[in-house]
Amino acid sequence: MKRIGLKVSSTLATALLVVAVMVQPGRSVAQTIKEQGLGDASVHGHVTNPVGQAVNQGEVRLTTDRSSPPAERKYQYKFPLDQNGDFKGTGIAPGNYVLFVFQGDKSLDFIEGVNLTSGADKVVNVDMTRAEYLEKMSPEDKKALEEYKKKNADIAAANTKIQSLNALLTQARADNKAGNYDAAMTAMQQATAAKPDEGILWITLGDSQLGAADAAAKAAKAAGTSPTDPAVMQKYNDAAASYKKGIDLNAASKKPSPEAAAAGYNQLGQAYGKMGNAKDSADAYEMAAKAQPTNAAMYYFNEAATLYNASKLPEAEAAADKAIAADPKKAEAYYIKGQALIPQATVDPKTQKIVAPPGCVEAYQMYLELAPDGPHANDVKGILQGIGAEVKSTYKAPKK
Repeated sequence: MKRIGLKVSSTLATALLVVAVMVQPGRSVAQTIKEQGLGDASVHGHVTNPVGQAVNQGEVRLTTDRSSPPAERKYQYKFPLDQNGDFKGTGIAPGNYVLFVFQGDKSLDFIEGVNLTSGADKVVNVDMTRAEYLEKMSPEDKKALEEYKKKNADIAAANTKIQSLNALLTQARADNKAGNYDAAMTAMQQATAAKPDEGILWITLGDSQLGAADAAAKAAKAAGTSPTDPAVMQKYNDAAASYKKGIDLNAASKKPSPEAAAAGYNQLGQAYGKMGNAKDSADAYEMAAKAQPTNAAMYYFNEAATLYNASKLPEAEAAADKAIAADPKKAEAYYIKGQALIPQATVDPKTQKIVAPPGCVEAYQMYLELAPDGPHANDVKGILQGIGAEVKSTYKAPKK
């Protein structure tokens, strides 16, 4: 088809723009003709770029000027493209037009022979994926188009993979919460095989392995066997290995997540604690507190509880003090501090009264102040009464 002086100065970079910019039509010819009652033809359609995306920036122009050079050509009508790549024009004088697609001052494409008749609404779609358009692209633009398509295909494949991994992660977390640890492990083993460099997947795998280890230890205890059986300990080892891998991968990523690091270290502390490794457990909790200082009180309390359960009483007291410093209203930390100190109580040889070590009574009293009806309240009151200390509490029983 001979173009009769119509020139399209198109570049791929221009054609692929998809920024939503609304161009308002000027008053010009369209309104004038409408007001004079000279015509009521209309046109609408959709514009697609060479990669099949909606062109949502620019405008559609109509002209009957087929002889002027491009720079001097007059356009009787201009209609904006919306965010979906659609356009609509009304109040058009019947006639045979050339329809152009413009972005800024650049013509991307045109359609010749658009016949508009009075009272009719014509559909004109501009599809730049058509063979005729693609064949006339420059070699540079063709190369850029193929590279763009390949990149988009790679991105689409990556997005599909991420969606699949997110689905597995969501399901595994739900299974862990419900105690379905085997199902969660299966999902996370599949996920880590598909993307072995993603730290959060390994941390979630560790959660399912830790849950399975706890369940195995509980079952062993119920059966009268040792919860430290090598088979049970191996499950805790597997969990610890997954946590460490997740922590390392997160640290090596472009944007390490403090939340993921803290969660990994906190869970690693639990795994080590249940394996009887109090030192490494405490170190892991310390790292969790450094990674996420806003939750430091919880991590230090977990450290204190683990050390207390391991009969590491001086270390438990020190960790409890850190938890209290991070959150002075954390009642359980005061309880652990008191419990860690009470074994140091002595008997006064003159009065035969029990003398609690410094800080012990105060820790118990603070527990009662913060948790007067807490799970350890009665025990604490009994201890204080037993050593002749005052039971301080602002707690008042609710009225019946």
